[in-house]
Amino acid sequence: MYHRKHFHLNEYLRERHGEKVIKLSLDGGFSCPNRDGTLSYGGCIFCNSHGSGDFAGDRRLDIQSQINSQISLLQNKWPRVKKYIAYFGAYSNTYAPLSVLQQKYETALAVENVVGLAIATRPDCLPIPTLEYLHLLNDTTHLWVELGLQTIHSNSATWINRGFSLEQFNIAVSELHKRNIEIVVHIIVGLPNESIHDIIETAKYLSQLPITGIKIHMLHILKNSPLAKQYNDNPFYIFTEEEYINIVSEILNVLPPNIIIHRLTGDGAKENLIAPLWTLNKKRVLNNLHKSLNF
Repeated sequence: MYHRKHFHLNEYLRERHGEKVIKLSLDGGFSCPNRDGTLSYGGCIFCNSHGSGDFAGDRRLDIQSQINSQISLLQNKWPRVKKYIAYFGAYSNTYAPLSVLQQKYETALAVENVVGLAIATRPDCLPIPTLEYLHLLNDTTHLWVELGLQTIHSNSATWINRGFSLEQFNIAVSELHKRNIEIVVHIIVGLPNESIHDIIETAKYLSQLPITGIKIHMLHILKNSPLAKQYNDNPFYIFTEEEYINIVSEILNVLPPNIIIHRLTGDGAKENLIAPLWTLNKKRVLNNLHKSLNF
């Protein structure tokens, strides 16, 4: 049984900024070394052609236009919200020359009522000049960096074609932490051949690191991803909603209370999702999770 002890992201942002804050999902037009041939051409096995940015803005638009579009889209749901986090989530958002990063990030931060910046990237895309620039940004705005670890287990990392080592991840965490930058780590539940024990081992490992937040995802099989072909050729077992909720409960029980819960489940676009289809009803899944976890 999970006993509540963590802040949810919404609570954390409200406490820090004095009111509700929402994220604006942007596509900065970046690529990824795991896609452009630097490391690989296929990307991570679960990543589709949108680079995990299914709900991001249109990369054909400039950053200002994407922000305007996202605000307009979200105003129907949250008409009173006036503060925003610019979230660069598609592909690897530090994988570009520093001048390009500066232009993208600072354009977003110059928009009225954008009070922070969230940057999703890879541990192997954080050279020292980029880290130093992020350090400067961290002094002027609310910044966090998201790293997609997914698992600590090397066999699973190879299977998903992650392309970086656990040591590289550890170095990135250390470099970000010593610059006082918030670190959010993504993990995946449901990788084939990982037992519940293996999943909890990843959570226990993270509990010993100076991370500030976590995103927990159920493995999604998306159209136009390498995983889709593999699943169609050789289907593997996928956790049920009830099993997933129980595993999330166990994960949270081993994480220290200072870790902020940024996400309890992911969601894939309906037109792209092959499995598990139960994740399409996100509202029901979250309600069941919150009921089980006393959130």
